[in-house]
Amino acid sequence: MIDIHSHLLPGVDDGSRSIEESLPVLRQFAADGVECVVLTPHLAASQAHRAPYEKHVTILEALRAAAPPLPALRLGWEIMLDEPKVDLRRSQLGLGGSRAILVEFPRTSVPAGASRELFRLRSGGSVPVLAHPERYWGCTVETVAEWRRAGAVIQMDTAGLRGKGRIGRISRALLEAGLVDMFASDNHADDRSLATARSWLLDVATQEHADLLTRTNARRLLDDEEVLPVPPLSLGRNVLGRLLELFSRP
Repeated sequence: MIDIHSHLLPGVDDGSRSIEESLPVLRQFAADGVECVVLTPHLAASQAHRAPYEKHVTILEALRAAAPPLPALRLGWEIMLDEPKVDLRRSQLGLGGSRAILVEFPRTSVPAGASRELFRLRSGGSVPVLAHPERYWGCTVETVAEWRRAGAVIQMDTAGLRGKGRIGRISRALLEAGLVDMFASDNHADDRSLATARSWLLDVATQEHADLLTRTNARRLLDDEEVLPVPPLSLGRNVLGRLLELFSRP
């Protein structure tokens, strides 16, 4: 598995506070079969010109020195699109140095020009990877379909699957519509992992779904290749029951 969204670079945002907090998570990821993790601290687009890249490289090297050999650690950002028309094309802003940039909107006020901004980024040569659309208030299947037409790649958080309210409903609706390109953990030094989502997919869908959503498309992003389409999922009552069972395990 490959996890393109995590907050395990210690001491830089609201995720891990120290190397000692990151290490148990990375060991568990290794045991789960995660082979690569991209560390994506928060960054506002309006501050991208002063992103502390060199500082983060130094912290990353210290973490690598203490961490197990797997998963491999790569650097990226989760960029809040708080200001339009910012140039985000520098390789230092990409996921692992790729053209793919992980972006997000404010949860309660998606900008009116969201589709235009995603299209601008894609037209400029970047690949905008939209983080957790299921979280955004008022998000619909139609909205996400529009964002994909604008050129965005859609990344869903695994935690959205177990939601019982609005987030859970839109998460499952997006999967049923075939609008999700990959899962990521969005781990903040906690117990979130791709492993449960992959187990669920292998149980209720196909090997193809599991591979595309937890490894293949993430690898293609990091290699600057186009992601592959993920077939729609059929989520009946029994499938949802199995999902809740998996996420309720200790």
